[in-house]
Amino acid sequence: MTATTRADIPGAARVVVKVGSSSISGDGAHRIDTIVEALSRAHGAGTEVVLVSSGAIATALPLLDLEGRPHDLATQQAAAAVGQNVLMWRYQTSLDRFGLLAGQVLLTAGDLENATHRSNARRAMERLLGLGILPIVNENDTVATHEIRFGDNDRLAALVAQLIGADALVLLSDIETLFTRPPSEPGARPITDVAWGDDLSEFEFGAGVVNGVGTGGAATKASAAKLASTAGVGVLVTSADLVASALSGESVGTWFAPHPDPVTLSTGPVGAVTRAGTLSA
Repeated sequence: MTATTRADIPGAARVVVKVGSSSISGDGAHRIDTIVEALSRAHGAGTEVVLVSSGAIATALPLLDLEGRPHDLATQQAAAAVGQNVLMWRYQTSLDRFGLLAGQVLLTAGDLENATHRSNARRAMERLLGLGILPIVNENDTVATHEIRFGDNDRLAALVAQLIGADALVLLSDIETLFTRPPSEPGARPITDVAWGDDLSEFEFGAGVVNGVGTGGAATKASAAKLASTAGVGVLVTSADLVASALSGESVGTWFAPHPDPVTLSTGPVGAVTRAGTLSA
């Protein structure tokens, strides 16, 4: 059942949760346990959960003695190869407490633009979910180039939610809610609910690098939320620290109501639109 309000999230059959790099790397690495506990509780209640996790490159920085996110593509790819392995180990170690198994799914935008690859990705995730496994999705940074990148994992999460026909999408980061302008500026007001069709052009969403390790920001989350809600997926944007509250349907974060008559933006030919709750096959 599509979640039309926050309160519907606990009863959703399938939920995609996305967490950003800065929330689970460096001093924030302890949040992996917090997130896994909340996901495991939802899984135990009968919800199928897919986790989209950034953080591979950020996780590798201290291991490679790199002071900041590398700028050259080759070093980014190398860091991703190291960090993805460690990140998955951290997730699986945490999941072991609940007797759950993770399955790694690495994608590029090119995979979702190709009908065969898209079908393969959907089939693999459906089977993982059917086996009771937690799919953990990330961009395949080791092979991704500028031309085949999603741009940010918020967009990837929105596309994955469409791909598998999720009932809700939860975007987690360092912020509890979106604001009408950067919260440090005078007059900034929290946005609690965005009805379908609301005009967001008057709001000033910040964007850019978060804590020197992640890419994205409020603008990417608002954009991804609009993309997913267009496809009929309700979206909640909130803090990683509030993941348990988010999955329990509490009044936290910013809620984007789903389109009542969903139209899905296809990742096939530019401008293609299909009527459905998932990407075109």
